[in-house]
Parts: sequence; structure tokens; C-alpha cells
Amino acid sequence: MAAAWGKITAKEIIDPIRGTFEGSMLEAEGSWPTGAPEKPQTVFSGLSTDSRRIRPGELFWALKGERFDGHDFVLKAVERGAAGVVVQKHHLPTGESRIPIAISVDDTIKALGDLAGWWRRQYRVRVFAITGSSGKTTTKEMAASILEMGNRTLKNQGNFNNLIGLPLTILRLEEGHSNMVVEMGMNQPGEIARLTEIADPDVGVITNVGMAHLEGLRDIEGIARAKSELVEKISSKGKVLANGDDELLMKTVLSFRKDVLTFGLGRENDVRACRIRDSGRKGVSFDLRYQGRSMPVRLRTPGLQNVSNALAAAAIGLCSNEPDGHIVEGLARFAGIEGRFTVVPLAGGVTLVDDTYNSNPSSLKAALESVKTLVDKDGRIIVGLGEMMELGDAASSAHLEAGRLVAEIGAHYLLAMGEHAHEMVDGAVKSDMPRFRGEVVKTHSEMVKRIIDEIREKDLILLKGSRKMELGKVVYGLKKSVQ
Repeated sequence: MAAAWGKITAKEIIDPIRGTFEGSMLEAEGSWPTGAPEKPQTVFSGLSTDSRRIRPGELFWALKGERFDGHDFVLKAVERGAAGVVVQKHHLPTGESRIPIAISVDDTIKALGDLAGWWRRQYRVRVFAITGSSGKTTTKEMAASILEMGNRTLKNQGNFNNLIGLPLTILRLEEGHSNMVVEMGMNQPGEIARLTEIADPDVGVITNVGMAHLEGLRDIEGIARAKSELVEKISSKGKVLANGDDELLMKTVLSFRKDVLTFGLGRENDVRACRIRDSGRKGVSFDLRYQGRSMPVRLRTPGLQNVSNALAAAAIGLCSNEPDGHIVEGLARFAGIEGRFTVVPLAGGVTLVDDTYNSNPSSLKAALESVKTLVDKDGRIIVGLGEMMELGDAASSAHLEAGRLVAEIGAHYLLAMGEHAHEMVDGAVKSDMPRFRGEVVKTHSEMVKRIIDEIREKDLILLKGSRKMELGKVVYGLKKSVQ
């Protein structure tokens, strides 16, 4: 029987994570004393890494993060009803008899991944893993929309795509799931390899390679190598789906001699789009071609960048033998994701494009190209940009280029925020934007005020920046003020 919360015991968990029972009741060598209560038979109703949200009967997993150390909250978790705790060795509070059962491991993050990998292998489920510099989340949501047409499908929520989030997603697998589609993120070499080991995907997808996380990967070739860890680590029986229009990606992927299916706009791709029709705010249509078949696809979400995402999602459906009707209907049902090129109508015919979830050079370029098709004939484009993070030595040149692209689309006004804001404005001015139309702002409220002072009827506002810039606060301010 597959592992399941409400049935799994401490004794079953300890082997996959290479753990040791701890506590005053244990003998020195770690065995369970004769005659002691059968605590290894304790059943856990779930797992939580947050002592504030843990529910009675769950297992509390103490993790060390950038701001908090879960070991500091072990007793709080127990007070709230935790049936047991997992901690790193030598981190268990001493002299405490209140802890029902404690398991120690060398590294709680690695152990969480080990448990998830073991859990995943308890289920006969098709796993689809998606990585890439941009488009991961949209592709995941589109693919899930297709797969859900015929079978119950698990997907990771929000940005649960790292060495903590992915295992927590896998540990939600239960009887009845036929598919699991997950995205995998990274900012250091080796992370995609480890995530692939944990998820053990049947199909791996790489959407593209672009300038992102350069601080940990040095250059775009390093990014290509890191993303291709998915190809290297996927099972020999696994299938790889890759963006055939990305030359650097294809060069790297093909070096591993795995079974590869390509998607893209080029005629040489296995899955491709023909007769693309951009209907602005109404979305995008195209004919999807595969092995002599043609399917009419209609996307409700605007932005030409979504064509590539849709092709990747369709490729997932095709290689899993989903009926053509499921692919067409699944893509048509996809309604977009908040903060990812979301079109928000404001008062006075003003349009706000909320693309504040994240930003890197390739995704910013795609967003700027797409807004040109959304602006009304008599409207102007106002752009509010936040800094793009983790670009390393390429940060200055990338932000200069960002400003140049803003000027190139004919934007009327640019507001920039962050450490590299001046470079964005300088890039725009060097590309013939008048100096008085480019401005550096220090706060979110200042950006809101400047935009409100500037906008007029039928204007379009694009907001985009890395997540840490929190430009969602500007979105909120505009929604509240422009009514």
C-alpha cells in the first residue's frame, strides 16, 4: 500500500530519511528500550514546516532558513499538538519531556527531499517536471489544465519549486492522483540535478535559457548547463521536451543523447505553431501542428510569449497521449495567473498590465513586445520597472538594455526603482527618450503618485520587476486610486 498521511508511522519514516530516534527514553545506541511505549508506531496525520499553522497530529519538520530557524520553534509546535518532530542532530531542546517523539537527521532539508523521493516512488503516477529561465509557472498551469481534463492532477502551488517547496508538493500525493506536474527553479549549479533526483520525472521540459540567476551561474552558458541537469539526471526511460528555437539550449540538451521532442515556432520543431493571430487583449490564436495533425488553439490570455508556453504544455499532453480535444480545451480554459502579464482595466479606459511577479532580461523583452499590441490607438504606454535581481556582473548592461527597449517600443514615460534604476533611465535617454520622461523613484507610493499624475484616458501602464521589488504594492495603489 502506498504511503499516506493518517496511516504512515514514525517507524516507516525513519529509514527513507536515515534518521535516528532521540529522547530520554532511548538507550545510548539509539534502540527502543524493551517495555517502552510503542512510540515508533505513532501515526502522523500530515507534515508541516510552520509551527504557527501546524495541526494536531502532524509531524513538525524543523528547517533552517535565511530569516528563521525552525529549531527555535520546536516546543511551540509541540504545544500546538505536533505528534513528533524532525530536527538536525544536536538541535533537540535538552531536558524536554514534552516532545512526543523526535527524529534527528544530518540535514533536515536533504532529509525532506529524501522522504519526498521515497514518497513519489510509492505511487504509480506520471510526473512532468518543468524548468527554464521564464515561462515555467505559466507552462505548468497550462499543462495542468490539459491533464486535468481526463485525470486528477497534482501541481505545485505558487513558487513551491525549490528544495523545500518541491518536496512539500510531492508529499501531497495521494491515492487518486494520476498525474503530477511541477516546476523546478534554481539559482545555483546542482539544484536542478537534486530536484530531478527527488521528483524522478517521466517527462522533463525546458522552456528556454535566458539571463537569470547569473550571480550563481556566471554566464548564460552556465545557465544552460544548470537547466540541462534535468536532461542529465532524468531516467533513461524518460522523455525530454525542449524549446527547439533556443540554439544554446538545443546544443546543450542534444549532447546527452536522450529522447528529445522539440517545440517552437521554427518549421523543424516537432510541435509548432502556424498562422499565429494576435487579437490584443482578447488573446492569441494559432494552429498547432504535430505529426501531420493540426489543432486550432485559442488562448484567452494576451501576449505572444504565451504561444511558446502553450506549445510546451501541448507537447506534455501529446507525449502523454491526451486526446486532441483535451489539449485544445485545456489551453482554452487557462485564464492566466495574477501578476504574470495580467490585464487589469482601470477607470477612464486606462489599462494596467500587471507583470510584477518576477523579471529578467528575456521576460522583460517579451513583455515590452507584447504591450505594443494592447495599447489603444490614441493611448500611450507608461512603464514602471523594478530592478532585475541576481544578474551579477551583467547587471549594469542588462538594465541599460532594459531602458533601451522601453524607448524602442515608443513608451511615453518610464519610472524606475531600485539600485540600477539610473541605468534603466540612462538606457532609455540614450535611445532618444526625452530626459524629462524618465524618472527614478524611491518608493512604491512615489511611483503610484507619478503614474496617477501622468496618466490620461486610454493609456496603458506596464509594471514589471523582480519579486523582491514588490511592485505588487504599486498595482494595489493604482487599483485603489484609479476607480
